Amino acid sequence: MSGTPMLVACPHCHALNRVARERLDQAPNCGHCHQPLFAGKPIALSTAHFDLHAARSELPLVVDFWAPWCGPCLAMAPQFEAAAKTLEPHVRLAKVDTDAEPALGARFGIRSIPTMLLFRDGREIARQSGAMNSAQIVAWVRANAPRA
Repeated sequence: MSGTPMLVACPHCHALNRVARERLDQAPNCGHCHQPLFAGKPIALSTAHFDLHAARSELPLVVDFWAPWCGPCLAMAPQFEAAAKTLEPHVRLAKVDTDAEPALGARFGIRSIPTMLLFRDGREIARQSGAMNSAQIVAWVRANAPRA
């Protein structure tokens, strides 16, 4: 709904910001740390901040579960970053290193990597395993979160 503020979590300080939907494209800054709310690249999420971005922030969240030793994960990383440039500011893209954050991998039953999960309002609404190029990532997000 136009004019209705939405909550957007800052990728830097994780503060929640109220941003009018029509202002998302106007490069808003965080009211707390004054950094840009959107940088056109995925953010790294830890267990400590995951739920804030997945459930409290009102942006759809696409999370790439990956590991530094995974060849397909490393091949997909620049594609995921390119997708972030296309999808932001209407979708937040994030990465979770399953080696550094094993509790998140276990919580979501990640059995193979890379695996992408799409969250809206704190609920998983889609899942995709396997490396994809940026066009495939964008198409998958738009097919599963049509307002993105």
